[in-house]
Order: sequence, then structure tokens, then C-alpha cells
Amino acid sequence: MAKALSAVEESAQNSKLWCAAAAAMAWRGGSRGRRAAAAGLVAMVVAQLASNGLCKQLADRPRPPAEWIPHDEVADRPDSSSFPAGHTAAAVAFTAAVAPTWPAAGALCAVPTALVAVERVQSGAHYPSDVAAGAAIGLAGAWLTRRAPALFPRD
Repeated sequence: MAKALSAVEESAQNSKLWCAAAAAMAWRGGSRGRRAAAAGLVAMVVAQLASNGLCKQLADRPRPPAEWIPHDEVADRPDSSSFPAGHTAAAVAFTAAVAPTWPAAGALCAVPTALVAVERVQSGAHYPSDVAAGAAIGLAGAWLTRRAPALFPRD
């Protein structure tokens, strides 16, 4: 299980997994797939800017202690603030933005999203509260992305 979680996290590194999912949706999903992919990518960028660009700079929380992690992956942890979990924020944002436009694709994306969240704690990179905060930021990013057109009405 740990190796599977690690593989999912590695593919989520730099949002490669979500960019590939967006490309597949745009390619195979017609106009609905393109709308879902665009919403997912925009939400992901919003969430990453909020989590990595703002929140991590404000909250200088150290990573969980290495002695809490019973495996060798602890040496591969990032040096940045533990709070919030940026990978989780990106994954949740992408999935939550895709789901209203294309529910089946959103359901498929939910599986790796959950695995990313679990892996961030299992690897020792984050506390569970970091992951919860990342998920909340991701949901906010998806909500903002879906609401943004209404905030700027056309005349």
C-alpha cells in the first residue's frame, strides 16, 4: 500500500497527474470535457497560489518529526512549511471543479485525490490538519473558479 501511495504522490508532483487528466478530458470529452478540464486547471492554479504562495509563507510550521515516520521516505520530505498541504489543495481543487461539469470524471478523479491526501500523512510530509487545511483551500479554489464568472457580469 505504501508503494502505491508513493507512486500516486510522485505522479502528482508538480501537478502532472492533473494536467494529464485535463488533457485526456479535453481530448475525449468533447465540449463538456474541455469545460471540465479548464475549470479543473484554473481551480488547481488558484488553490496552489493560495496554499503555496500565500499560506505556506504565513505559517512556518515544521514537518512532523522524523522519528514519527517508520520508513525511509522521511528523508525525501520538502523543506517548506508543512501547513497547508499544497498537493492536497491542488488535487481537491481540480476534482471539485471538474465534478459539477462532468460528474463521472469527477468521481474518477476522486480516487487519486484521496490517495494523495492519505499519502501526504503516511509519508510524514504533513500532519492530518495540514491535509484538512489543504482540502479546504482546494474546495475554496474550486468554488471561486465556478463563481468567478458571476462576480464579473457582462454588460
